Order: sequence, then structure tokens, then C-alpha cells
Amino acid sequence: MKNHKASLLLVDDEPTNLRVLKQVLDDDYRLIYAKNGLLAVKLALENKPNLILMDIMMPEMTGIDACKQLKQHPQTANIPIIFVTALKDEVDETNGFEAGGVDYITKPISPAIVKARVKTHLSLVQADELRRTRLQIIQRLGRASEYKDNETGTHIIRMSHYSKLIALAYGYTEEDADELFHAAPMHDIGKIGIADQIMLKPGKLTDEEFDEMKKHPLIGAEILGECDSSLLTLAKSVSLYHHEKWNGTGYPHGLKGEDIPIEGRIVALADVFDALTSKRPYKEAWSIDKTMSYIREQSGEQFEPKLVETLEQVLDQILDIKARWPEE
Repeated sequence: MKNHKASLLLVDDEPTNLRVLKQVLDDDYRLIYAKNGLLAVKLALENKPNLILMDIMMPEMTGIDACKQLKQHPQTANIPIIFVTALKDEVDETNGFEAGGVDYITKPISPAIVKARVKTHLSLVQADELRRTRLQIIQRLGRASEYKDNETGTHIIRMSHYSKLIALAYGYTEEDADELFHAAPMHDIGKIGIADQIMLKPGKLTDEEFDEMKKHPLIGAEILGECDSSLLTLAKSVSLYHHEKWNGTGYPHGLKGEDIPIEGRIVALADVFDALTSKRPYKEAWSIDKTMSYIREQSGEQFEPKLVETLEQVLDQILDIKARWPEE
């Protein structure tokens, strides 16, 4: 039967200390042992433990130096390292945290403290992994809509970066802007539910076909559904509101002004800017001057005036992103 226990790498040059840790942790975790920093680096690369308990004062390579090496390697950079040491000097603690350690446990150890600290940091690892997995799912769902559209993967990347830049300049915190960056790829997920003969039609849509196309924000919101994830809730809002217009003539709800959630207003502007400046089977790319002239004309009509001003403020950074992610 497969062992689902989390694995811990215990590093100490004193066998007695390793035996003490073994007694405390052996029932709950799969344990790997190393007697110095050099061996710890080797075993960490080979075994990818979930967490490392590391002594500081060891021959050949100190725990601080081993930590620095592990943090420089992509395969081990995210493994949390707890220093277990008799040292109590604040300078040593500072050095350990600067090297990438996440916590300190002093010797002689308290079994209850060791168990609690290990459990806490493993929970943080699981939370980070869950967030990474959630982001990957969202990104893949965002790409799924490309198969029903003339837009490209680089369009999704660019408009997500544009959205983050605009959000930051508008006053978002770094954390909130980053969440919008990850939600923006979902803006057109509802196109999965639109018939191919409409999505892939080379010519202009009839009124009836356009009415069907206008259902994709509602379909996207239905796909994303109700959930307790702030990221998926934001993605649902982006999907639902990115075709609303500042003057109330957008769809699907005809919302006006600040009744349109700000994330929808931002993504709408980022999406249109990239669509206009990109080549498509049905049109050539517009120049930046022509695009900005159109967007200025639509200030107060399609777009919030303050957001248009914000776009102008970050235009140089947006053009850098456009150059970094050219059309495929």
C-alpha cells in the first residue's frame, strides 16, 4: 500500500539528536536522515521531502549554507526549512531567516513544540500547493476558450498583464492586482457554450447570431458557479461583467457607471486594447495611436474616464509587455 505520510528530512551531526527527533516524529511521518549539510542537499534533491529540520553547527557545511544552496535550486526552493539549534543569538536567527529558513526550534527540544511547528508548516505547504493547483486549473480553463475563438494564447497572457498594471495604477494593492491577473484569463470561458457555426463564422454575425454570442458572459458565470474561493468568485465577476459599458449600453445586464464591478471595467479596457492592437483573421492590427484615439473617444461611453487616464499613465509598461509577448 502506498505510504501517504509526509516526508521529513532530519539533519544533525549528532546521532543522539537524530534519535530524539525520531522518537518524536516517527509515528506520523516518513523520516530521512542526514549527518551534515552536504548530504542534506544531496538527499533533498533526490527525495524532495515536504519539510526539513536542520541543525546549524555542523562540519563540512553549516545548516545556513545548506539552506542557501537548497533555496537556489528550483527543485528544492519551496521546501520549508526549520532550524533546530542550541544557538540563541539573535544574529544567528537573523542569518537563518535571511538564508530562507521559516522557523527556529531551540535545543533541548520540546516534543509538543516540535510536533506543533512541523504540523503548522506542513499545513502552509498544503495551502500553497492548493493555490498553485487552483491557478493552474483556471489558466487551463482560460486556454480552453481559445479553441472556440480567433484569439490566441498570447492574447490571454497580454490582457492579464495589462489588467494587473491598470489595477495597480488605479489603486489596487499588489495582492488584489495579482488576484485579478489570475482571474482575467477566465473572461471569455463562456464561449465554450456558444455554437461553433457562430464562434467560427468568418463573416459578420446576423442579429440573431449576435444575440446568441451575447449569452457567453452568463454561460461563463454559470460554468464558474458559486464557490468559497475568492479567486473563482472574482473570475466569475470578470466573466459576467467585462462586456458592460460605462454608459449602460453593454450586456448582459446593461449596467451603468459604478454599478459595473471595477474588475469588469478594468478587464474590458485591457481586453479591447489588446484586441484592437492585434492582428486577427478578419482584421489587421491597429496602430497604438489609432487605438488610443478610439479609447479616448470612448471615455465616458464604453469605458470609465478614470480608467482611460490610468491606461495612459501605464502605456509605456503595457507596450513593454506587448513586445515581450508577440503574436504566435
